[in-house]
Amino acid sequence: MKTHRYLLAAVFCFFLSINGLFAKEEALPYSDYVKKYSDLAIYHMKKHKIPASITLAQGIVETAGGRSEFVKETNNHFGIKCHPDWEGGRYYKADDGPNDCFRTYRKAEDSFEDHSKFLQRTRYDKLFRLEITDYKGWARGLQECGYATDRTYAKKLIKIIEDYELNRFDKAGKKGGQEERPEPNYRRVPYKANGLVYVLAEANDSYEKIASDVGYKVSELRKYNDVPEGFPVRPGEMIYLENKRKKAEKPYFEHVVRAGESMHSISQLYGIHLSQLYKLNKKRYNYVPTEGDVLRLR
Repeated sequence: MKTHRYLLAAVFCFFLSINGLFAKEEALPYSDYVKKYSDLAIYHMKKHKIPASITLAQGIVETAGGRSEFVKETNNHFGIKCHPDWEGGRYYKADDGPNDCFRTYRKAEDSFEDHSKFLQRTRYDKLFRLEITDYKGWARGLQECGYATDRTYAKKLIKIIEDYELNRFDKAGKKGGQEERPEPNYRRVPYKANGLVYVLAEANDSYEKIASDVGYKVSELRKYNDVPEGFPVRPGEMIYLENKRKKAEKPYFEHVVRAGESMHSISQLYGIHLSQLYKLNKKRYNYVPTEGDVLRLR
């Protein structure tokens, strides 16, 4: 088992040396949807008391972040079916049945408005007794009230909300509440690894330039990445835009040190606080890893 882990770590590090980043998956692939519709979701939250996070998450789940052919054909962002009282446009496709009827709208705004009105039905009354910031309660309640037949619907909504931190928008719905930091106007492509959002450093980069591009304070970026003032930035390096974790995500339990690696580079590789990496391995801060050392990650 341990040999398997070593092999996995070695293969992973080899992959890293070729590509220059860890599991480079495009982070927040639905961020365009969030940017495009967050203001609309907040508007309906203030008007109808439905958490903006729930509205956005439902829209993402039902339309694959606005990419599905269904939403392009119908402007229906929430998968709402016709029902006997529906007098608008209709679109037929297989769903629970072979030829189910779905509502169509002239524009997305009409779909958001109809979604808010749809949730005013008596069957959803109990949801409005929840706190506007209780997105988990809302997600589970929607499933319990029969909004969707998918048994994992609530889990999907909660994951989307937490992956994209959509609950930050809900604070604008509390009396006197303020929305947290607005979605950064990225001048760089954001990615996600280790459950954390990051950008890649470019040639001749600096923390000052990166902070300016992503709308953060330089002190925040240094804190998130465990670096002092004046710390150099290497092209291709992962620069996290949020606090790192206390331990690596599964399935990474150990790391076999390769030539040229440091405790800092390893902490960046797995998104672990530098101090936690020392603590997990019971090492003093003057410890310098050497090739072949095995470090605990969890």
